Amino acid sequence: MCGISGIFDTRGRRDIDRAALERMNAAQFHRGPDEGGVHLEPGVGLAHRRLSIIDLSTGQQPLYNEDGSVCVVFNGEIYNYRELIPELQALGHVFHTRSDTEVIVHAWEAWGEACVTRFRGMFAFALWDRARETLFLARDRLGVKPLYYALLPGGTLLFASELKALLAHGGLPRDIDPLAVEEYFALGYVPEPRTIFRQARKLPPAHTLSLRRGEPPGEPHEYWDVRFTLDNAMDAGEACATLLDKLRESIRLRMIADVPLGAFLSGGVDSSAVVALMAGLSGEPVNTCSIAFDDPAFDEAAFARAVAERYRTRHHVETVQSDDFDLIDTLAVLYDEPYADSSAIPTYRVCQLARRHVTVALSGDGGDESFGGYRRYREHLREERLRAALPASLRRPLFGLLGRVYPKADWAPRVLRAKTTFEGLARTPVEAYFHAVSILRAPMRARLFSPAFRRALAGYDAREVFDRHAARAGTDDPLALIQYLDLKTYLVGDINTKVDRASMAHSLEVREPLMDHELVEWLATLPSDLKIRGAEGKFLLKQAMTPHLPHDILYRPKMGFAVPLARWFRGPLRERVREAVLGPRLAATGWFEAAYLRHLVDAHQSGACDYSASLWSLLMFEAFLRKVVDPTPATAAASASTAPALT
Repeated sequence: MCGISGIFDTRGRRDIDRAALERMNAAQFHRGPDEGGVHLEPGVGLAHRRLSIIDLSTGQQPLYNEDGSVCVVFNGEIYNYRELIPELQALGHVFHTRSDTEVIVHAWEAWGEACVTRFRGMFAFALWDRARETLFLARDRLGVKPLYYALLPGGTLLFASELKALLAHGGLPRDIDPLAVEEYFALGYVPEPRTIFRQARKLPPAHTLSLRRGEPPGEPHEYWDVRFTLDNAMDAGEACATLLDKLRESIRLRMIADVPLGAFLSGGVDSSAVVALMAGLSGEPVNTCSIAFDDPAFDEAAFARAVAERYRTRHHVETVQSDDFDLIDTLAVLYDEPYADSSAIPTYRVCQLARRHVTVALSGDGGDESFGGYRRYREHLREERLRAALPASLRRPLFGLLGRVYPKADWAPRVLRAKTTFEGLARTPVEAYFHAVSILRAPMRARLFSPAFRRALAGYDAREVFDRHAARAGTDDPLALIQYLDLKTYLVGDINTKVDRASMAHSLEVREPLMDHELVEWLATLPSDLKIRGAEGKFLLKQAMTPHLPHDILYRPKMGFAVPLARWFRGPLRERVREAVLGPRLAATGWFEAAYLRHLVDAHQSGACDYSASLWSLLMFEAFLRKVVDPTPATAAASASTAPALT
């Protein structure tokens, strides 16, 4: 795992500002504390920070081909590099290292832009080909590794693993995109390809971007997509056997390392499955790391311990206090954009713990999306059956009215919380799913934003993100459609972002065997009833792992990696929430309705409603403004009277 950055003159061969390039590189020191390198030539500058994982002695970057005409900086791992080396050698390429990085330069020479289709792994890289005068940027299929870029007005292109490196250049304006703000308060993150800053973009997963010197920059090119065909007729027994083979292969590939390796173990199905199969592939005890909570309502440590004992792992546990909320400002700086998943706190802590024992950790991320594990999937399927039973001409007005008049009752038993269900039944499947996953739903955002901010939105609704992806899903199967939406949005923008930044903050590499693209492709061919059967999610994975894991691990209710936000905001963070949400920094933007902000705070702290997720999103947005948008003490002091530009 590493950090990459660079500067490219799209118009010619103007000298690259070495000091600016080195600032960008230094901003990502945490991603690669072992070594750093820079390549400079007229019009091109590439920089790299290295966390040494494979070929510790000769894998330094930037790395070149035989004659130095091709240069690459690379973040991630190409897991099938050992299979590609002899194929490339047969084509006449000479290798000077044992690193997966060198495979990239020779694969580019052999196959050009199509080289990415040969790679199995997580990656973001930038490659400069002097002979072709081409800069080639690429990102892995599922967006495990990040890549940001920005084209400045003078024709200079910046790229980096993190936004903070683009900001370190000094030429990127901090003008905030109002559409990104709308998306953030709907989803809790800014989805690809947008960033919070108007001039910066994320390269979407499974995309490349080619820039040829002297030519106007084009648009990113998609080289892969998952297709939910659901046409694989194998029975459950055969599917279980095939799944275990594919899981073992994916895990085996991700156990290649020249440094200490282990796994996260939460006690949930996905991480427990990874650890169980790792143990069968390892000749020595697996290192496992878990977080325990002092609040029993959030603690899964006993389940993690049961798996660790069964497989005799070297188990490391750290207890996190239930009032571990001191990371708010740290997270704002870490993520560079507003980011509202509160599980970033325990994720940060488990990465901190793991790094004391290993340099590489395997995780169970991606299992819920591909195997059908989220409770919201089962709820959506129930709603879909009701939607299908009534014509839209009757369903929309009837349930639309009930959704408007039924009170919001977060305090009530779940069976009585019908408002969201009524609202969902009045919508199309995509509208309903977007509504279900939104932090602040459309009526709340309408009340949250000021008239001036709504004018800046010009009618834009964050639901358009889901509409855009749904139009390309290629399936109308109710489960497959929302799995596709999550693979394109939540998995990338929330889960992968969370894990990448939290792990890299501690110079820890995290590998996700359940996100192997060949595994994801195969699962997408299976019928949906092998994923959710009746009320049981992850049916196939649980069936396959029944001989390997206790029943209590496989079939207990999903807990998640949560923190007690509702209690924090009524107790130890009571005043901090009031100061942040009702204070001068949010007010200075002119984007929010003060009366609605006060309603959110007062209603939550009185116990009338649970607005904890909404308040957390506001708290993190305020911290982002203070810590990222206000980059200097002088700017911060003036921020109470100066709003960031909206463009």
